[in-house]
Amino acid sequence: MSQPSCTTPRRSVLVVDDDEVFRSRLVRAFASRGFDARAADGLLQAQSLAAEDSPEFAVVDLRMPDHDGLAVVRALKAADPATVIVVLTGYGSIATAVEAVRLGATQYLTKPADVDDILRALGRSGGEAPAAAPDYEPPTLARAEWEYINRVLADCAGNISQAARLLGLHRRSLQRKLAKYPVAR
Repeated sequence: MSQPSCTTPRRSVLVVDDDEVFRSRLVRAFASRGFDARAADGLLQAQSLAAEDSPEFAVVDLRMPDHDGLAVVRALKAADPATVIVVLTGYGSIATAVEAVRLGATQYLTKPADVDDILRALGRSGGEAPAAAPDYEPPTLARAEWEYINRVLADCAGNISQAARLLGLHRRSLQRKLAKYPVAR
């Protein structure tokens, strides 16, 4: 692979996520699309990397064990206000989306999101990221609901009764929803 010339510097992206597999997959995907991609597993590592070389773009998971993603957004914006930040979360809510944008994030995506989804979000942010495939179809409402229910169920360690309480559903209704796998995207 040839080195980029001085006239075409590589765009830099920092991926901040505590999930090592997801983080590595995104870093590889960004690198394959011509980005200088770096990874951090939380706030302290993100601050350290941003202090060395502030990224043009950042992808930040909202929910991490040591600090939440909002603290990472705050720290990255303090290091360089020009950093374009996309916040990812498995738990989308209006309150956290508003707070993330108030702190300086330019886009807010719910998981599962792949690198093409993120590149589209960066493009909408005015970040001029390379365009992704034009044939994008958003997930259906049924699929988004099914993925959300499964995420809540996973957080409840598979306890259907507890997940049903958290979701405000009857246990049998939840079981019926789980039995219906939605059509792919």
